[in-house]
Amino acid sequence: SRESRLWLRGTEGLPGDRRFVDVADQGSDTFEFLEHEVHSGRRFVLRAHHARKTSAGHEPSTTTLPLQDYARRLQAIGGRTITVAAQPRRGRRPARPARCARLLISAGALQVHPPHAKHGMHGRDPLPMWVARIWEPHPPKGAEAIEWFLLTNEPVDNLADALRVITWYQTRWVIEEFHKAIKTGCRVEALQFTDIARLEPMIAVLSTVATTLLNLRAASQLADARTRPATTLIDDDYVTVLSVWRFGKVKTLTVHEFFYALARLGGHQNRRGDKRPGWLILWRGWTTLQAMVEGAETNRKCG
Repeated sequence: SRESRLWLRGTEGLPGDRRFVDVADQGSDTFEFLEHEVHSGRRFVLRAHHARKTSAGHEPSTTTLPLQDYARRLQAIGGRTITVAAQPRRGRRPARPARCARLLISAGALQVHPPHAKHGMHGRDPLPMWVARIWEPHPPKGAEAIEWFLLTNEPVDNLADALRVITWYQTRWVIEEFHKAIKTGCRVEALQFTDIARLEPMIAVLSTVATTLLNLRAASQLADARTRPATTLIDDDYVTVLSVWRFGKVKTLTVHEFFYALARLGGHQNRRGDKRPGWLILWRGWTTLQAMVEGAETNRKCG
Protein backbone atom coordinates (compact mmCIF):
# COMPACT_ATOMS: atom_id res chain seq x y z
CA SER A 1 0.00 0.00 0.00
CA ARG A 2 3.05 2.28 0.25
CA GLU A 3 3.21 4.92 -2.50
CA SER A 4 6.89 4.12 -3.00
CA ARG A 5 5.94 0.65 -4.23
CA LEU A 6 4.32 2.24 -7.29
CA TRP A 7 7.78 2.35 -8.83
CA LEU A 8 8.22 -1.37 -8.30
CA ARG A 9 4.80 -2.18 -9.73
CA GLY A 10 5.50 0.10 -12.68
CA THR A 11 8.36 -2.14 -13.80
CA GLU A 12 6.57 -5.46 -13.27
CA GLY A 13 6.57 -7.57 -16.41
CA LEU A 14 9.53 -5.81 -18.01
CA PRO A 15 12.18 -8.21 -19.29
CA GLY A 16 15.65 -8.41 -17.77
CA ASP A 17 17.23 -7.05 -20.94
CA ARG A 18 19.90 -4.33 -21.01
CA ARG A 19 18.39 -2.91 -24.18
CA PHE A 20 15.71 -1.46 -21.89
CA VAL A 21 16.49 1.68 -19.88
CA ASP A 22 14.31 2.62 -16.91
CA VAL A 23 14.18 6.41 -16.42
CA ALA A 24 12.76 7.89 -13.23
CA ASP A 25 12.56 11.19 -11.36
CA GLN A 26 13.39 12.05 -7.75
CA GLY A 27 10.27 10.36 -6.40
CA SER A 28 11.79 6.98 -7.23
CA ASP A 29 14.83 7.51 -4.98
CA THR A 30 14.23 4.75 -2.45
CA PHE A 31 16.85 2.18 -1.58
CA GLU A 32 14.26 -0.53 -2.22
CA PHE A 33 13.80 0.62 -5.81
CA LEU A 34 17.53 1.16 -6.35
CA GLU A 35 18.24 -2.40 -5.25
CA HIS A 36 15.43 -3.66 -7.50
CA GLU A 37 16.90 -1.81 -10.50
CA VAL A 38 20.47 -2.95 -9.88
CA HIS A 39 19.31 -6.58 -9.99
CA SER A 40 16.70 -6.14 -12.75
CA GLY A 41 18.96 -6.96 -15.70
CA ARG A 42 18.00 -3.63 -17.30
CA ARG A 43 19.85 -0.34 -17.37
CA PHE A 44 18.50 2.59 -15.41
CA VAL A 45 19.03 6.26 -14.68
CA LEU A 46 17.24 8.15 -11.92
CA ARG A 47 17.67 11.53 -10.34
CA ALA A 48 18.82 11.30 -6.74
CA HIS A 49 16.95 13.15 -4.05
CA HIS A 50 18.34 11.92 -0.73
CA ALA A 51 21.79 12.54 0.75
CA ARG A 52 22.57 8.82 0.84
CA LYS A 53 25.70 7.41 2.45
CA THR A 54 28.16 6.45 -0.27
CA SER A 55 31.74 5.26 -0.67
CA ALA A 56 34.00 5.92 -3.64
CA GLY A 57 34.61 3.17 -6.19
CA HIS A 58 33.27 -0.37 -6.20
CA GLU A 59 35.70 -1.89 -3.71
CA PRO A 60 34.78 -2.28 -0.01
CA SER A 61 35.56 0.86 1.98
CA THR A 62 34.89 2.17 5.46
CA THR A 63 35.18 5.81 4.35
CA THR A 64 31.80 7.25 3.48
CA LEU A 65 30.39 10.58 2.36
CA PRO A 66 26.91 11.86 1.59
CA LEU A 67 26.17 11.37 -2.10
CA GLN A 68 26.10 15.07 -2.99
CA ASP A 69 29.37 15.77 -1.15
CA TYR A 70 31.12 12.93 -2.97
CA ALA A 71 29.82 14.03 -6.37
CA ARG A 72 30.81 17.67 -5.79
CA ARG A 73 34.41 16.60 -5.18
CA LEU A 74 34.67 15.02 -8.64
CA GLN A 75 36.49 17.01 -11.31
CA ALA A 76 34.56 18.25 -14.35
CA ILE A 77 35.17 16.14 -17.45
CA GLY A 78 33.35 18.39 -19.91
CA GLY A 79 30.20 20.36 -20.44
CA ARG A 80 27.24 21.05 -22.66
CA THR A 81 24.67 23.76 -23.34
CA ILE A 82 20.98 23.03 -22.93
CA THR A 83 17.79 25.02 -23.40
CA VAL A 84 15.94 25.42 -20.10
CA ALA A 85 12.20 25.60 -20.70
CA ALA A 86 10.15 28.38 -19.15
CA GLN A 87 8.08 27.48 -16.11
CA PRO A 88 5.03 29.34 -14.80
CA ARG A 89 4.81 30.47 -11.21
CA ARG A 90 3.62 27.70 -8.89
CA GLY A 91 2.87 28.50 -5.28
CA ARG A 92 5.96 30.02 -3.70
CA ARG A 93 8.17 29.08 -6.63
CA PRO A 94 8.65 32.10 -8.92
CA ALA A 95 8.18 31.93 -12.66
CA ARG A 96 11.27 30.93 -14.64
CA PRO A 97 11.94 32.37 -18.12
CA ALA A 98 13.40 30.17 -20.83
CA ARG A 99 17.16 30.42 -21.22
CA CYS A 100 20.25 28.65 -22.48
CA ALA A 101 22.33 27.20 -19.68
CA ARG A 102 26.00 26.23 -19.87
CA LEU A 103 26.50 23.14 -17.71
CA LEU A 104 29.53 21.26 -16.43
CA ILE A 105 29.61 17.48 -15.99
CA SER A 106 31.48 15.16 -13.65
CA ALA A 107 31.09 11.45 -12.98
CA GLY A 108 32.46 8.63 -10.89
CA ALA A 109 31.92 5.11 -9.57
CA LEU A 110 30.49 4.64 -6.10
CA GLN A 111 28.64 2.33 -3.77
CA VAL A 112 25.33 3.41 -2.27
CA HIS A 113 24.88 2.12 1.28
CA PRO A 114 21.52 1.11 2.77
CA PRO A 115 19.87 3.52 5.20
CA HIS A 116 20.51 3.01 8.90
CA ALA A 117 16.78 2.69 9.54
CA LYS A 118 15.34 0.17 7.10
CA HIS A 119 12.48 1.43 4.93
CA GLY A 120 10.75 -1.13 2.73
CA MET A 121 11.88 -4.59 1.69
CA HIS A 122 15.57 -4.53 0.84
CA GLY A 123 18.89 -6.05 1.83
CA ARG A 124 21.82 -4.56 3.72
CA ASP A 125 24.52 -4.77 1.04
CA PRO A 126 25.90 -1.65 -0.68
CA LEU A 127 24.86 -1.18 -4.31
CA PRO A 128 27.57 -0.54 -6.93
CA MET A 129 26.68 2.11 -9.53
CA TRP A 130 27.85 5.40 -11.03
CA VAL A 131 26.86 9.00 -10.39
CA ALA A 132 26.85 11.82 -12.94
CA ARG A 133 26.66 15.37 -11.63
CA ILE A 134 25.42 18.11 -13.95
CA TRP A 135 25.56 21.66 -12.65
CA GLU A 136 25.43 25.30 -13.70
CA PRO A 137 28.47 27.13 -12.31
CA HIS A 138 27.30 30.62 -13.30
CA PRO A 139 23.50 30.94 -13.31
CA PRO A 140 21.89 34.29 -14.26
CA LYS A 141 21.32 36.73 -11.44
CA GLY A 142 18.22 35.78 -9.50
CA ALA A 143 17.93 32.34 -11.16
CA GLU A 144 18.25 29.06 -9.28
CA ALA A 145 21.30 27.14 -10.44
CA ILE A 146 20.70 23.81 -12.16
CA GLU A 147 22.18 20.80 -10.37
CA TRP A 148 21.32 17.16 -11.01
CA PHE A 149 22.73 14.01 -9.44
CA LEU A 150 21.96 11.05 -11.69
CA LEU A 151 22.43 7.49 -10.46
CA THR A 152 22.89 4.74 -13.03
CA ASN A 153 24.20 1.21 -13.50
CA GLU A 154 25.58 2.18 -16.92
CA PRO A 155 29.38 2.49 -16.65
CA VAL A 156 30.39 6.17 -16.87
CA ASP A 157 34.12 6.38 -17.55
CA ASN A 158 34.30 9.43 -19.83
CA LEU A 159 32.34 12.37 -21.21
CA ALA A 160 30.68 10.34 -23.97
CA ASP A 161 29.35 7.88 -21.38
CA ALA A 162 28.05 10.73 -19.21
CA LEU A 163 26.33 12.45 -22.15
CA ARG A 164 24.61 9.18 -23.06
CA VAL A 165 23.20 8.85 -19.54
CA ILE A 166 22.14 12.50 -19.48
CA THR A 167 20.36 12.08 -22.82
CA TRP A 168 18.46 9.11 -21.41
CA TYR A 169 17.35 11.17 -18.45
CA GLN A 170 16.23 14.05 -20.67
CA THR A 171 13.76 11.71 -22.41
CA ARG A 172 11.79 11.87 -19.15
CA TRP A 173 10.52 15.30 -20.18
CA VAL A 174 9.10 13.87 -23.40
CA ILE A 175 7.46 11.07 -21.42
CA GLU A 176 5.94 13.59 -19.03
CA GLU A 177 4.59 15.64 -21.95
CA PHE A 178 3.04 12.47 -23.38
CA HIS A 179 1.32 11.82 -20.06
CA LYS A 180 0.03 15.41 -20.04
CA ALA A 181 -1.23 14.96 -23.59
CA ILE A 182 -3.11 11.76 -22.81
CA LYS A 183 -4.39 12.84 -19.35
CA THR A 184 -5.02 16.57 -19.71
CA GLY A 185 -5.65 16.67 -23.44
CA CYS A 186 -7.26 13.35 -24.29
CA ARG A 187 -8.75 13.12 -20.77
CA VAL A 188 -8.17 9.39 -20.54
CA GLU A 189 -8.96 9.47 -16.80
CA ALA A 190 -12.45 10.80 -17.54
CA LEU A 191 -13.47 7.69 -19.49
CA GLN A 192 -16.43 5.97 -17.85
CA PHE A 193 -15.79 2.39 -18.91
CA THR A 194 -16.28 -0.09 -16.08
CA ASP A 195 -14.71 -3.07 -17.87
CA ILE A 196 -10.93 -3.07 -18.28
CA ALA A 197 -11.29 -5.16 -21.46
CA ARG A 198 -13.11 -2.19 -23.02
CA LEU A 199 -10.96 0.49 -21.43
CA GLU A 200 -7.61 -0.79 -22.71
CA PRO A 201 -8.46 -0.54 -26.46
CA MET A 202 -9.70 3.01 -25.91
CA ILE A 203 -6.49 3.96 -24.13
CA ALA A 204 -4.55 2.50 -27.07
CA VAL A 205 -6.53 4.61 -29.56
CA LEU A 206 -6.12 7.78 -27.50
CA SER A 207 -2.40 7.07 -27.14
CA THR A 208 -2.00 7.36 -30.92
CA VAL A 209 -3.81 10.72 -30.84
CA ALA A 210 -1.63 11.89 -27.94
CA THR A 211 1.50 10.88 -29.87
CA THR A 212 0.32 12.79 -32.93
CA LEU A 213 -0.31 15.94 -30.88
CA LEU A 214 2.99 15.52 -29.03
CA ASN A 215 4.91 15.29 -32.31
CA LEU A 216 3.01 18.27 -33.72
CA ARG A 217 3.67 20.41 -30.64
CA ALA A 218 7.36 19.52 -30.63
CA ALA A 219 7.72 20.19 -34.37
CA SER A 220 6.00 23.57 -34.02
CA GLN A 221 8.86 24.73 -31.77
CA LEU A 222 11.63 23.83 -34.20
CA ALA A 223 13.42 26.32 -36.44
CA ASP A 224 11.91 24.88 -39.63
CA ALA A 225 8.29 25.02 -38.42
CA ARG A 226 7.45 27.93 -40.73
CA THR A 227 8.74 26.13 -43.82
CA ARG A 228 8.17 22.43 -43.14
CA PRO A 229 4.93 21.13 -44.71
CA ALA A 230 2.38 19.94 -42.18
CA THR A 231 1.75 16.87 -44.32
CA THR A 232 5.07 15.47 -43.12
CA LEU A 233 3.32 14.92 -39.78
CA ILE A 234 -0.42 15.00 -40.46
CA ASP A 235 -2.62 13.17 -42.98
CA ASP A 236 -3.42 15.18 -46.13
CA ASP A 237 -7.19 15.15 -45.50
CA TYR A 238 -6.77 16.81 -42.09
CA VAL A 239 -4.51 19.51 -43.53
CA THR A 240 -6.92 20.17 -46.42
CA VAL A 241 -10.02 20.44 -44.24
CA LEU A 242 -8.29 22.68 -41.69
CA SER A 243 -6.91 24.98 -44.41
CA VAL A 244 -10.39 25.45 -45.89
CA TRP A 245 -11.83 26.23 -42.45
CA ARG A 246 -9.06 28.69 -41.51
CA PHE A 247 -8.22 30.32 -44.84
CA GLY A 248 -11.29 29.61 -46.98
CA LYS A 249 -9.36 27.63 -49.56
CA VAL A 250 -7.20 24.57 -50.02
CA LYS A 251 -3.71 25.58 -49.01
CA THR A 252 -0.44 23.82 -48.27
CA LEU A 253 -0.02 24.55 -44.57
CA THR A 254 3.28 24.63 -42.76
CA VAL A 255 3.66 22.99 -39.37
CA HIS A 256 3.44 26.43 -37.75
CA GLU A 257 0.24 27.32 -39.63
CA PHE A 258 -1.40 23.97 -38.93
CA PHE A 259 -0.51 24.09 -35.22
CA TYR A 260 -2.00 27.53 -34.66
CA ALA A 261 -5.00 26.90 -36.91
CA LEU A 262 -5.74 23.76 -34.88
CA ALA A 263 -5.37 25.76 -31.67
CA ARG A 264 -7.72 28.42 -33.07
CA LEU A 265 -10.25 25.69 -33.80
CA GLY A 266 -9.91 24.62 -30.16
CA GLY A 267 -10.62 28.12 -28.85
CA HIS A 268 -7.15 29.73 -28.72
CA GLN A 269 -7.26 33.40 -29.76
CA ASN A 270 -3.74 33.48 -31.26
CA ARG A 271 -3.17 37.00 -29.92
CA ARG A 272 0.35 38.33 -29.65
CA GLY A 273 0.37 38.25 -25.86
CA ASP A 274 -1.29 34.83 -25.51
CA LYS A 275 0.63 31.86 -24.15
CA ARG A 276 1.29 28.86 -26.35
CA PRO A 277 -1.72 26.57 -26.74
CA GLY A 278 -2.01 23.90 -24.04
CA TRP A 279 -3.05 20.28 -24.32
CA LEU A 280 -6.73 20.89 -23.62
CA ILE A 281 -6.94 23.46 -26.43
CA LEU A 282 -5.18 21.13 -28.86
CA TRP A 283 -7.46 18.24 -27.89
CA ARG A 284 -10.57 20.34 -28.45
CA GLY A 285 -9.27 21.43 -31.82
CA TRP A 286 -8.37 17.89 -32.81
CA THR A 287 -11.75 16.38 -31.87
CA THR A 288 -13.53 19.13 -33.81
CA LEU A 289 -11.24 18.63 -36.79
CA GLN A 290 -11.84 14.88 -36.63
CA ALA A 291 -15.59 15.47 -36.91
CA MET A 292 -15.04 17.88 -39.81
CA VAL A 293 -12.89 15.34 -41.69
CA GLU A 294 -15.50 12.63 -41.17
CA GLY A 295 -18.17 15.04 -42.42
CA ALA A 296 -16.14 15.82 -45.54
CA GLU A 297 -15.63 12.11 -46.20
CA THR A 298 -19.37 11.49 -45.85
CA ASN A 299 -20.12 14.27 -48.34
CA ARG A 300 -17.72 12.73 -50.87
CA LYS A 301 -19.38 9.35 -50.52
CA CYS A 302 -22.85 10.86 -50.95
CA GLY A 303 -21.74 12.65 -54.07
